[in-house]
Amino acid sequence: MTIVDSTEELGRRDRKKLETRAALERAALTLVAERGLAGVTVEDIAEAVDVSSRTFFNYFPSKEDALLGRSPRAEAELIERLARVPAEMSALAALRLVLLDEAERVQERREEWLLRLKVFEQNPSLLLKLFSGGAEAERRLVAAVAGRLPEGPSGTAHAELVTAVALTAFRVAVLRWSTVDIPLAGLVDEVFSQVAEGLPDPNPPA
Repeated sequence: MTIVDSTEELGRRDRKKLETRAALERAALTLVAERGLAGVTVEDIAEAVDVSSRTFFNYFPSKEDALLGRSPRAEAELIERLARVPAEMSALAALRLVLLDEAERVQERREEWLLRLKVFEQNPSLLLKLFSGGAEAERRLVAAVAGRLPEGPSGTAHAELVTAVALTAFRVAVLRWSTVDIPLAGLVDEVFSQVAEGLPDPNPPA
C-alpha cells in the first residue's frame, strides 16, 4: 500500500525556497566532509551556494543544523501521511507503512544520506544535536500515534513504546543500508517483520 500525498503542488516561490535549503544542506555536508566541522564556517557554506550569510540564517540557526537534514515541512508531511493511514490499522502497522514510504524518499537521496552518515561518524559532537532535535520530533510523532488510540494513560504509554520501537527499527535499517547495496525499503520491511514476529533469535549457521 502506498500513501498518496494530498499536498498541493508547490508554488514557484516555495519551490525556490526548498531548492535553496537543499543546496545549503549539500554544501554544508560536502565542506564538512572535506575540512571537518571546525574548518567550515557559515560564510563558507553560503558562499558555496552563492547566497549571503543572512540568507543562510533564514533557513538554519547554525551550521550544525544544516547538516542534520531535518526540516519542519518533512516532519509535518510524515505526520500527515500517518493521518491518512486507515484507522483500523494497528499503530505499529501504520508506522511501518509510513516509514516504508519515508525509506523510498531517503533512497532517492542515497548519496546525500551516505555523506551525512559519514559526517556524523567523523564528528561525534553532532550526535548530541541530532538526538536533542530528534527527541522533539519523536514527541510530535507520539502525539499523532496516540490520536489513533483510545484516550487515557494506556493509550499514551503504548504510543510512546510503539513509536520508539518503530523509529529504532528504522535507524537500524538505515545503518545497515549504509554498508550494503540493498534498497532501504527492503531493509525497513525486514526489520519490521522481525519486530512483528517478536524478535526471535536467528537460527544458528548450518
